[in-house]
Amino acid sequence: MKKMTSQELRKNWIKFYEDRNHVNIGSSSLIGDGTTGVLFNVAGMQPLMPYLLGKKHPLGTRLCNIQGCIRTNDIEEVGDSKHVTFFEMMGSWSLGDYFKEERIKWSYELLTEVFEIPKERLATSVFAGNEDVPRDEESALLREKSGFKKENIYFLPKKDNWWELERGPCGPDSEMFYITDKPACGLNCNPSCDCGHFVEIGNDVFMQYDKVDDNHYLPLNNKNVDTGWGFERILAFLNTNGDVYLTDLFENTIKILEEASQKKYGESEDSTCQMRIIADHIRTSVMLLGDEQHLVPSNVGAGYILRRLIRRAIVQTKKLNISTNVFNEIAINFIDNVYGNVYANLKESKSFILDELNKEVVRFERTLNSGMNDFYKLIKNLVTNGITEISGAQAFKLYDTYGFPIELTQELASEENLNVDLEGFKLKFKEHQEKSRGNDKKIFKGGLAGTSDIEIKYHTATHLLNAALKQIVSKDIHQKGSNINSERLRFDFSCDHKLTDDEKNKVQTLVNQWIKEGHVVKCDEMTKEEAIKSGAECMFLDKYPDIVTVYSIGNFSKELCGGPHVKNTSELGEFTITKEEASSAGVRRIKAILKK
Repeated sequence: MKKMTSQELRKNWIKFYEDRNHVNIGSSSLIGDGTTGVLFNVAGMQPLMPYLLGKKHPLGTRLCNIQGCIRTNDIEEVGDSKHVTFFEMMGSWSLGDYFKEERIKWSYELLTEVFEIPKERLATSVFAGNEDVPRDEESALLREKSGFKKENIYFLPKKDNWWELERGPCGPDSEMFYITDKPACGLNCNPSCDCGHFVEIGNDVFMQYDKVDDNHYLPLNNKNVDTGWGFERILAFLNTNGDVYLTDLFENTIKILEEASQKKYGESEDSTCQMRIIADHIRTSVMLLGDEQHLVPSNVGAGYILRRLIRRAIVQTKKLNISTNVFNEIAINFIDNVYGNVYANLKESKSFILDELNKEVVRFERTLNSGMNDFYKLIKNLVTNGITEISGAQAFKLYDTYGFPIELTQELASEENLNVDLEGFKLKFKEHQEKSRGNDKKIFKGGLAGTSDIEIKYHTATHLLNAALKQIVSKDIHQKGSNINSERLRFDFSCDHKLTDDEKNKVQTLVNQWIKEGHVVKCDEMTKEEAIKSGAECMFLDKYPDIVTVYSIGNFSKELCGGPHVKNTSELGEFTITKEEASSAGVRRIKAILKK
């Protein structure tokens, strides 16, 4: 296999596809745009879903990029050699252009010519078929034709090799694997086994069917291909024994932590786990703070996830017995040396990132002190009542409220000659984890399945609200974020004061006036330069492609936006502001509903 630095891997991936007439579309914001209710971009395909579902992409039918993503449903797993919360997906797409033959041929070329993986070490899986859709013999034959050994091609069921949403484009996928020396589970191992004998490298999804109901699939006229390979996974696979924290992405960060703690990475399981958590969580925090939407820690939504990451990292510094001062040095390293040349916003936002990170550290260290006070109140109450064990629910409350890891609670309890109901804690923790994963799955799946009519209305209403705020409150107001579901819209905007009742009433009245006037929502495609000259509002222009979509409503709203929107404002119903509050320093938040 060919060893590569992270910069070489980026260059090789993009060049491979540009040589095959793909356009590099760059990375979209890490934070969900509010049209689907998704907190973060959790997959490379997510920003491309409107185009995979049929919308024409302004840059053509062959696309590629390396997309930053955030997943926190397995946050407690971070600390091993593989899990991370921020990661990048190397992606390529065919939108009704080439299909299986070219895709499978190119995947093999990538594996054997670019990454120099020996043929005998490669395996692949394809869809085995079921009563609804036939076996994917075509992909199996093309895999063999491209160079895969026939005995290393496995037919697996729908749960392993099929991609679909509730409705719409779907189809079989075909995964690629590296074969390690020996199966840990026995002789009949296949790629569905998690023993480690087969290491997943990448996945090609072939969207060739239209799911019209639960058991009814029709062939698609325009077939798409979605390819996704994990950047960190490939980098670790090529350069280390699979430990992502031994790649050049984390090299300097680990050195900083080793020097601060006077401990060596890998010398003990506990300290190594602590270093990994700090390295991962600060990296993710830097990427979120430096994102084009400038997320800041808060108690709700995506801001709460950011707060939780920073606070989990702080707890690990206590366990590693180092100062949180290392956060500043680690953050600067990620900005200056690792990602600054890839994500331009990081260097532009360097001061903001470091300032917000420091402010959250100060806040949480106060919270930890409060947590210790509550802990000793709890101890006093237990001892008074002759109870010798902290219940699982009490231990989980300390974890959930103050960020106390169970190990810290156990250690403090032992000093007071008390036990901790560890099994009860695990039960509460599992309930919490399953609920979080369920919510993430529901949000993500619902977002990808296509935006509902009411969500489309709410999205259009945010444009009216933004325009009304500019007219009534200040022309300098800009959107800082939004979140939309089927029950309400939430809109964050830059503002230096709490809105007065008069301002809120005037904004609400103006929005309803525009709704009643029945303005057509107009959509135009143009160059970025033309869009700006036309007066379209846009933050972080460099993140947009050369050809952009501009939505105009009357003569009062014009914004660069990916949609979707209603055709006429008269479809929206009555607009009512239900709440106006602070979101963070210099940012206000409005929640509003639409009534029929």
